[in-house]
Amino acid sequence: MSSEAVRVDKWLWAVRLFKTRSQAAKACEANRVKSGEKILKPASELKGGELLEIPYPEGPGTRTVRVLGLIEKRVGAPEARLACEEITPPEVVEQRKIWSESRMHRLVGEQGRPTKKNRREIEKNRGFFE
Repeated sequence: MSSEAVRVDKWLWAVRLFKTRSQAAKACEANRVKSGEKILKPASELKGGELLEIPYPEGPGTRTVRVLGLIEKRVGAPEARLACEEITPPEVVEQRKIWSESRMHRLVGEQGRPTKKNRREIEKNRGFFE
């Protein structure tokens, strides 16, 4: 674990809540990452012990995590789990499970690359564009 404060986008990426740092930054820029009532920008600094509300990269729902450790560089999954505590309500986890299963049923019939229209619909469903 490192310094006294870390950028939000770096921390979200380092603890593996987002696949890329740019995804984490986009979520912040879309005003979707919050600490209490405060909306966090990508360059906002985390100090530790904060409670964050973060959208899932895909699909509906918001996860809640507590910052336990400050890390800037991507680390292995076991180390990343030590830096944050998942406290998402069970109802949200259940909704995600149902959404994921229904999505798998839809995708079984589809083949090939999505059309531009389909891609826009996918992005809209992910919540980054309205």
